[in-house]
Amino acid sequence: MLSPGFKISIMNKVIVLNSRPVGKPTLKDFKFIEEDNPTLKDGEVLLKTLYVSVDPYLRGRMSEAKSYVAPFELNKPIQSAIVAEVTDSKNGDFKIGDFITGGLDWKQFQTSSGKGLTKVDANAADLSAYLGILGMTGLTAYSGLINIANPQKGETLVVSGAAGAVGSVVGQIGKILGCKVIGIAGSDEKVEMLKSKFGFDEGINYKTTTDMKKAIKDAAPNGVDIYFDNVGGEISDAVLANINKFGRVPVCGAIATYNDTEIPMGPRVQSTLVKNSVLMQGFIVSNYADKFPEAIKKLSGWLKEGQLTYSETIVNGFENIPQAFMDLFEGKNEGKMVVKV
Repeated sequence: MLSPGFKISIMNKVIVLNSRPVGKPTLKDFKFIEEDNPTLKDGEVLLKTLYVSVDPYLRGRMSEAKSYVAPFELNKPIQSAIVAEVTDSKNGDFKIGDFITGGLDWKQFQTSSGKGLTKVDANAADLSAYLGILGMTGLTAYSGLINIANPQKGETLVVSGAAGAVGSVVGQIGKILGCKVIGIAGSDEKVEMLKSKFGFDEGINYKTTTDMKKAIKDAAPNGVDIYFDNVGGEISDAVLANINKFGRVPVCGAIATYNDTEIPMGPRVQSTLVKNSVLMQGFIVSNYADKFPEAIKKLSGWLKEGQLTYSETIVNGFENIPQAFMDLFEGKNEGKMVVKV
């Protein structure tokens, strides 16, 4: 029997970057540590992590290479988009029971000044959706496609990584705007999902296709007007070989090369871009932060009207966050990969 006043000490679990990955990340690159539970100060809120977003771009932050965002520090918590619940508050802008989203540490509990946190409505959509279709995923898809590609009715849109979180939304927006949409994915099951669930016109399984250039030409006999590039590598080489005059190529990511230890060599694209007057532009979603309200309004409306749907792969357990992240590079996710804590 415990003596009066005895308290069981429950430590706060944290995931830190243990080492910088060489090639594909492994579990050894992550480390679980325990720390005292946070103490709330005036002006702060105490947050309980509910859902954690794992995303390919985090791989870049694990290296020391210069990029658009600072690298993670060794032996410091990894960060990503998180949905959390306010469990205590000394901040007048937030009350106990509020749900928020923001860029936060991989911790079970943490405090925040409230800066950078956005309240979300659990009654309007599933909380996990605020990490996907109504979060950075949806905003990335909308911002790149609308602001760079400016899709027009009747044009042909090709999306690589089409069964992933961003790609599946890009394709749906393309269909809403009247485009013919072709998706590239890594299994027959994913290709079927693209057509049956997300309304893509055609799908190509790049893992079983021996001639991607021909497969794209067969699916897009009139050529490709817009290529939303999520993967880079040989797949993108094949799509660009089919690009039309005045084609547009929003470059969202290059997951095919994120784990390469040497700079990959491939076809030089300059002659293709010049010959066909093609616009190829890389972007990050924050470039269009001033247009987020418009984007969220559009996405929410399409979702409410049933014109937009989404797919999630939800992994359970705080301890499974690193494995869920690594599974992204094996294509084990359908749609947005989220960890439910």
